[in-house]
Amino acid sequence: MTAVPRPALSAPEREQLIGWLDHQRSFVRMKCTGLSEEDAHRNVVPTSPLMTPAGLVAHLRWNEYGWFQQSVLGVPDTGQTPWTEDGHPDAEMLVDDVPIAQLLDEYDAECARSNAAIADLSLDALEKGTGQGEPASLRYVLCHMIEETARHVGHLDIIRELIDGRTGYTKLEETA
Repeated sequence: MTAVPRPALSAPEREQLIGWLDHQRSFVRMKCTGLSEEDAHRNVVPTSPLMTPAGLVAHLRWNEYGWFQQSVLGVPDTGQTPWTEDGHPDAEMLVDDVPIAQLLDEYDAECARSNAAIADLSLDALEKGTGQGEPASLRYVLCHMIEETARHVGHLDIIRELIDGRTGYTKLEETA
C-alpha cells in the first residue's frame, strides 16, 4: 500500500485541495494495513476508549458522509447514520463487532462518493444542508476535511506505534 502522491506544487486550487485530501485519506488505509482484528479494535489510549484504529476509520467514514452528503449536498438524515441510533455522542465509533477490512472498504467507498459528489461543484458553492448557522463553501469543507483527516491520521500514527512499534509512512509501505 503506497500513499497517493502529493499534488503538484503549482496545481490549480481545486486540484491542490482534493489532492491533499486524497493524500491524507490514503494514509488511513496504510496505517491500518497488517493489523490483526484484535489490534485494529484494541484501545491503547486509556482516556479515550473508543479511539482504536477501527473506531477512527469509522469516525472518518461518517465525517465524509456528514460533510459531503449531508452538508454539501443537503441529503437528509433518514436514520441511516449511527448518530440517530442511541444518542451516544460517538456512536459512529462503536464498531467492536465490525471487521477492519469492512470499515476500510466502507471508508474508501465513502471517499469515492464524496469526490463524485463534488466533481462538478464550484469551490464557492454553498452547502445545502447546514447545522453550522451560516452556510459553508465547498472550499471551507475541503479545508476542514483535510484538517480532520490529517488530525486523525496523526492519531492513527501514534496508536500504530503503541500497538506494534511501526512508525512513519515509508516503513509501513515497505512491510505492506
